[in-house]
Amino acid sequence: MSPAADLGRALCIITGASRGFGRALAQNVSRLVQPGSALVLVARSGPDLRTLQAELTESEAGRAGLKVEVVVADVGKAESLENIMRTCREAFCEDMDHVMLINNAASLGDVSKYVKDLSDMAQVDSYLSLNVSSALCLTARVLQAFPQHAGLRRSVINVSSLCALQPFRSWGLYCTGKAARDMMFKVLAEEEPDLRVLSYSPGPLDTEMQLEARSKTADLSIKKTFSSMFAQGQLLTCEMSSARLMKVLLDDKFTSGDHVDVFDV
Repeated sequence: MSPAADLGRALCIITGASRGFGRALAQNVSRLVQPGSALVLVARSGPDLRTLQAELTESEAGRAGLKVEVVVADVGKAESLENIMRTCREAFCEDMDHVMLINNAASLGDVSKYVKDLSDMAQVDSYLSLNVSSALCLTARVLQAFPQHAGLRRSVINVSSLCALQPFRSWGLYCTGKAARDMMFKVLAEEEPDLRVLSYSPGPLDTEMQLEARSKTADLSIKKTFSSMFAQGQLLTCEMSSARLMKVLLDDKFTSGDHVDVFDV
């Protein structure tokens, strides 16, 4: 089967969209959806979101009819999910043929501590709320709001990490969150055979999160590895990695629920 030419006339929801990988995703998706599509971009940073909204609205896709909506929200809070869903329902048109959710919002967590130091339950609960619970609950709400029917494709993408598969010392929170999300979406793929589910690991990206990792990681060997990758120019650009994700989605050859790494594309 030949790759699809585009992502269809789509409603695409992207969390963590204001900067870094999420911003690159929004730019790539905008070029691959048909006129009459809508992007719902979610992030905590209002100014960055509105700058991106203006850029996409003024782009070739925007001039061709792409609708770009933004929701300034902390996805770790229940009231934020209500605001996101309200915007999604308003942006959706009955002639859209694809609903796509990209769960990108995430945080690194406190990498200055080892697992034995994580005794503050409130801190752990807060981390898991943002990085696990929000992805689960937003996904469930989107699937409930836009049920399967003839002529509608539905896709859920989980932005994952090598840390979902391998332990990194002093990255207990991050590894736990990513592993939990991967398994959650594997279960979803088993439960919903008509749904396309993908966990995509974008690789070591040149982002603010990488800077945080290089400066705050407690484990010296892990810290040295990331510092060396940066110094040797081995970090990937968000634009390149997001383009590879678009290729995976257009080729549509993955088994639903799979974990696909950028270096395997």
